[in-house]
Amino acid sequence: MINLSEPLVGEEEKQALCSVIDSGWLTMGERVTQFEDAFARLHRMPAAVAVNSCTAGLHLCLLANGIGPGDKVLVPSLTFVATVNAVLYVGATPIFVDIESEERPHISLQDANEKITSQTKAVIIMHYAGYLVDLLAWRKFADENSLILIEDAAHAPSVGEVGRVGDASAFSFFSNKNMSTAEGGMLLARDPSVLERAKNLRSHGMTTNTLDRHRGHANSYDVMRLGFNYRMDELRAAVGLVQLAKLPDWNARRRHLSELYRKLFAARCPEITIPFTRDQETAAHLMPVLLPSWVNRDQLMSGLRSAGIQSSIHYFPVHRFSFYRELFPQVSLPNTENYHARELSLPIHPALKESDVEIVVDTIKGLIFP
Repeated sequence: MINLSEPLVGEEEKQALCSVIDSGWLTMGERVTQFEDAFARLHRMPAAVAVNSCTAGLHLCLLANGIGPGDKVLVPSLTFVATVNAVLYVGATPIFVDIESEERPHISLQDANEKITSQTKAVIIMHYAGYLVDLLAWRKFADENSLILIEDAAHAPSVGEVGRVGDASAFSFFSNKNMSTAEGGMLLARDPSVLERAKNLRSHGMTTNTLDRHRGHANSYDVMRLGFNYRMDELRAAVGLVQLAKLPDWNARRRHLSELYRKLFAARCPEITIPFTRDQETAAHLMPVLLPSWVNRDQLMSGLRSAGIQSSIHYFPVHRFSFYRELFPQVSLPNTENYHARELSLPIHPALKESDVEIVVDTIKGLIFP
């Protein structure tokens, strides 16, 4: 089977986990702090806050920046549902924004500008498939309209200026991401006070943590605000430290494979097109391609499965899920819907071989031109 994605875990991760078990301290402690520091350094930021998921990170990005009931937040629909769910978590209203085009499936600055109102307080941009949005353009848009700019960076760790331009950003370490701790996430913020609020909110709003009290550095604690249990444990942090060291090389490998896909499709099956451009900065988290309109995608995916090749669709537009259709029945996003109808995600991960990419391309060609 040529897998769509594949976590790379081995002896180093096993040793890291064993060292935590041998230490006798499993909950949030020194390794979490070390992981936060290392992640912040890699992104050239002064500090970071580790959480138990990117979803928790997005929730805290909004909450720590004061977004709440009565506020509206511009969001993409071409994203994982958590991006939009986080807006509802804080009692705000998501305003769905179309993508630019099928060739550039990023949240549209033009459509966002047309949908902004006096109630709009924030915008969430998402680096779809690992390809970076135009951060400087969005920073200018946010500043001109007094908006909080939040980056959903689940697909784009350690690339370009990700994490440094938005007011806050959230990253994912889920099992299919560029680096993984099985579950887990990280939050960055430009304002130290936002980061401190997020740090307090992730642990029930408490003023001290369990390790401080265990070591006798504190005898009690206060609760400053309504918080959550969004903490990361030592086991995940230990794995994260190992994975983080490998992330730059893994990103480079993904970019190489993405470029190989582009070359092979252009030469062997030009009817298949690929969004974005070769010079677009990317972590190559996903390998999206666009099928010709005459191709039956379900049949193609079935054929690939029979050939031992996994594929998927990223994403089903959030505004078309039953839950969101009931909340926002009038939403229409033509570019997003057209893109979804033609998109297919192909295998890409650091363990993928060049010969695997050739098999995928040739199999697709054989299936659409039998």
